[in-house]
Amino acid sequence: MERGDKETNISMLKDKLAKAQSLVLADFRGLTVEADTKLRNEFRSSGCEYRVIKNALLGIAMKGTPMEGTLDKLLAGPTAIAYSFEDPAAPAKVAAKIAKQEEKFTIKGGYVDGRALDVKGVEALSVLPGKDELRATFLATLLAVPQNFLRLTTAAQQNFVYLVSARERELEGKGGAEKSGTE
Repeated sequence: MERGDKETNISMLKDKLAKAQSLVLADFRGLTVEADTKLRNEFRSSGCEYRVIKNALLGIAMKGTPMEGTLDKLLAGPTAIAYSFEDPAAPAKVAAKIAKQEEKFTIKGGYVDGRALDVKGVEALSVLPGKDELRATFLATLLAVPQNFLRLTTAAQQNFVYLVSARERELEGKGGAEKSGTE
């Protein structure tokens, strides 16, 4: 690769890393082409970018970003990175899922919210709910308050209607028994 191309690639990667919500580093050594294609498609379908990169280029690209110096110990051996611009948990979820399916794909660590993560940290991030799940939970919480208020305000009237209905059935039962006894 020529020097100009390297500088262009590094600057593009630096921009992407600065915008990324999270980053997962993994060792992909020994994966078959079929497995690699499958994992690339899975990352892509989750809105993540996945690429294999040289450690030296990644180290240079991290300079000047919040990641600088935090991931240096993970830059050994073949390195693949996955990152997302939207959902911080997405790369970790996909990487953890693939690591369970493919024993040759191993997670080295990651980065989220200004902190470097070890393997356990990435796995913990992978079980967090995604943005859509959090939005649904938030909306359900917002809707619960007016629904509960409506239930409380209508409960007294509803209970009164049940009471009148029960009394009506009781009186009809007595009236029906009296009519059959007098005839």
